[in-house]
Amino acid sequence: MTHPILRRVLALALTALLSACGGGGDSQSSTSLKPDTPAVPPTTVAPGDPGTPVTPPGTTPGDTIPPPPLTTPPVAQAVTFTRQEASRFLGRATFGPNMAAIDALAASDSDAWFKAQFSKPQTLHRKYIDAKYPTAPGKAVPTDFYESFWQQAVRGDDQLRQRVAFALSEIFVVSTQNEAVWPLTRGVASYYDTLGQHAFGNFRTLLQAVATHPMMGLYLSHLRNQKESATRTPDENFAREVMQLFTIGLYQLNGDGSLKLSGGKPIDTYTRDDVSGLAKVFTGWSWAGPDQGANRFNGGVADPDRDWKPMQNYAAFHSTSEKRFLGVSTAGTAGGEADMALALDTLFNHPNAGPFFGRQLIQRLVTSNPSPAYVGRVAAAFADNGSGVRGDMQAVIRAVLLDREALAPAGTSLRTGKLREPLVRLANWMRAFDAKDAALQYRIYYLSDPLAGLGQSPMNAPSVFNYFRPSYVPPNSALATAGLVAPEMQITSEPSVTGYLNFMQDAISGGVAEERAVRADYTPELALADQSGALLDRINLLLLGGNMSSRLRGQILAAVDSIPIPAATAGNAAQVNTMKTYRVHLAILLAMASPEYLVQK
Repeated sequence: MTHPILRRVLALALTALLSACGGGGDSQSSTSLKPDTPAVPPTTVAPGDPGTPVTPPGTTPGDTIPPPPLTTPPVAQAVTFTRQEASRFLGRATFGPNMAAIDALAASDSDAWFKAQFSKPQTLHRKYIDAKYPTAPGKAVPTDFYESFWQQAVRGDDQLRQRVAFALSEIFVVSTQNEAVWPLTRGVASYYDTLGQHAFGNFRTLLQAVATHPMMGLYLSHLRNQKESATRTPDENFAREVMQLFTIGLYQLNGDGSLKLSGGKPIDTYTRDDVSGLAKVFTGWSWAGPDQGANRFNGGVADPDRDWKPMQNYAAFHSTSEKRFLGVSTAGTAGGEADMALALDTLFNHPNAGPFFGRQLIQRLVTSNPSPAYVGRVAAAFADNGSGVRGDMQAVIRAVLLDREALAPAGTSLRTGKLREPLVRLANWMRAFDAKDAALQYRIYYLSDPLAGLGQSPMNAPSVFNYFRPSYVPPNSALATAGLVAPEMQITSEPSVTGYLNFMQDAISGGVAEERAVRADYTPELALADQSGALLDRINLLLLGGNMSSRLRGQILAAVDSIPIPAATAGNAAQVNTMKTYRVHLAILLAMASPEYLVQK
């Protein structure tokens, strides 16, 4: 595509994107919605609390695993959607809408949709890899996980699980940039499976599964962590991050996520002594196996399945001293499993857990800057799903996606919105325009280069803080002046914007993946190419939730109409089709290059 208007618009898009509001919405103040009073979380620690099993069920290798039972909806009335509202909702709850999904949701309601999504079985990434190497699973390489990731993200019927699992992977981070994790492809696939498996279960069980997964053990170095001695201090890495990043955060929070203050300053959630005490809890954990010998603990026993089986505790390497943290203590003789149960129960029942986790999930799916009222309502669903169960992920997900702020019309004074992540943009395009690989391999591999790719690859974050920090504020920006955050702007720069525009230009016109094997099917769009208004209406619904401004619409229409389609004759069918194709490609690219698309409203 070398159309002069395209070149000019791409140059403008580069400037516009860099100044776009990554935090979403306008700079007006939020409406004064009175926060609901969240249920008071329990203050006592009760290992094995009903409804929150301590030990996650084992996963039997297979094509799928059944979903957890449905839970009580936290809303009394189902929400119905117009086609535009359905598209907007699906843009958050899935990897992107297609026309069939939009029409199905518009003809149904939120309750039926959630029940259907929660009931769909899970397809396992590790099973895909094992099927590819039935006799030599150790030959799997990272690209095999990428293939499975994109197959499920784009073609998976369980779209809510796919989207939530990706969000969880950016909260409970394990990254293949770690040299110990990188070669263990089955383990990485299994860790992602674990997030998907517990996405609709209970937060307590999710936390247990994360803490005992060997890939997390390698990444945050509590696998092979040994008890203290005269010359050794237990590794504190996981003990610190499980508090700071996964459960309770740095500072004490009110039920609506706002900071508790003392003398005008935030109150620390934990101390240095809490980290030291908790580090002792996470000693003695290492590879699963039938024995607790030192050789197995240290990794000397070859076992192809140890990369995915939950870690076990080795009594000989577990600290037997008293462990004090967050106001509780364990007896030295309790044992590794009991110590971990108490620690995770304490974190799960901490008053910060609901608002801290809830805010992060809102940021990953809906808006970068939720109001305290929004956070409070999600935290209340975390505290009590309506049936007295704490940590019900189904209730939390419903609360995040169906909140009054989430459903408020775009353009209101509510600060709804977030910058779409590069990976989500690519998945949006593939789903909207039925891009598929004839061989069903989806060999979309290394996208981390911001110029040659998208600056983001699945499970390849640069640090435990993810690709971007939840509290990131672009320096010297209008967002900073307004006191807003824009996490995704941390990976947005001149090179990444240029790379995105070039990548999508090539993808839209020629496909993506190895040998450009993943190609869109523009048949419905080509049928409308000579009706530019109707063509743009379709693209608007698929990509922008029907919220394209009249100004942007006029700009794209002018560009599309500047490409003439000759009158069809017996000998110029190829030329007519070529010009129609140019129109379709140009309309999609300009829509996806616009700040109105890039900032998900």
